[in-house]
Amino acid sequence: MAGHHHHKIDANTGDRRVGAAIAVNLLLTVAQIIGGIIAGSMALIADAIHNLSDAMSLVIAFAARKIARRPANADMPFGYGRIEVVAALINYTTLIIIGIYLAYEAVWRLFDPQPVDGWLVVILAGLALVIDLITALLTFSMAKDSVNIRAAFLHNLADAAASIAVIIAGTLILLYDWRLVDPAVTLLIAGYILWMSFGEIGGVIRILMLGAPDDLAIEDVIAAVKDVDGVTDVHQAHLWQMQEHAPAFQAHVVVWGGEWAAADALKKAIKVRLAGQFGIRHTTIELECARHACVDAPRIGGVG
Repeated sequence: MAGHHHHKIDANTGDRRVGAAIAVNLLLTVAQIIGGIIAGSMALIADAIHNLSDAMSLVIAFAARKIARRPANADMPFGYGRIEVVAALINYTTLIIIGIYLAYEAVWRLFDPQPVDGWLVVILAGLALVIDLITALLTFSMAKDSVNIRAAFLHNLADAAASIAVIIAGTLILLYDWRLVDPAVTLLIAGYILWMSFGEIGGVIRILMLGAPDDLAIEDVIAAVKDVDGVTDVHQAHLWQMQEHAPAFQAHVVVWGGEWAAADALKKAIKVRLAGQFGIRHTTIELECARHACVDAPRIGGVG
């Protein structure tokens, strides 16, 4: 985490951007579904379904942003920030389901190609591409700091790529009447959606499973604690993410008997080092005297 700089966007400005992105995606979805049915294009309908998922992902992202700002209370002592991670999981899971469905439909179309209105496909896919790029621009800067908004942003990038593929498919249908290109492009869209979603969902699950940050090694953190003067051992160490960009650390720290009088200063020194070196600002340290330290305690993990 050390050396990572996150540039925050004003909450109200971010809300307006997400709200605008939701509106244009819903309008686009309606236009593409109607156009896809009229044109007989499965690829255009696939793009429309993906656009609908974009809109829904933005709705979820918008709601999660609002909920995440609530302060901690007796029922939720860690606050509501992790709701954005849950929202990201919902969005990626939805994308995976959509990808599988589109692949299934495309395979059937390969065996039974349908006539397609190439001009309508090209026009609507071109409009979709413009709107996808506008939506991506609206959410790009926020995606750097939020796994939730990043999931919605990647929805739009995937859909922009899909729109380009649909434009190519419509052009080939116009020029050569290649009907098989429509389900073939649908398969490409589905494959890209699945590849992108499976690549991103692992990090989201890692946070929800209380896994260590993927850019921070627990052994490095333990070594930094042991390097503080007066510390002789560290055990039952836990390193996890309370939410994105918020690593947390807790451990039992063994100190020499002669250092016990300076316990408060020692604890402060550990917290200052972890915050400065790793960006860990939520630290819980249980100090133990060397003569009464835990016996056979695990170095990492463990309870009690």
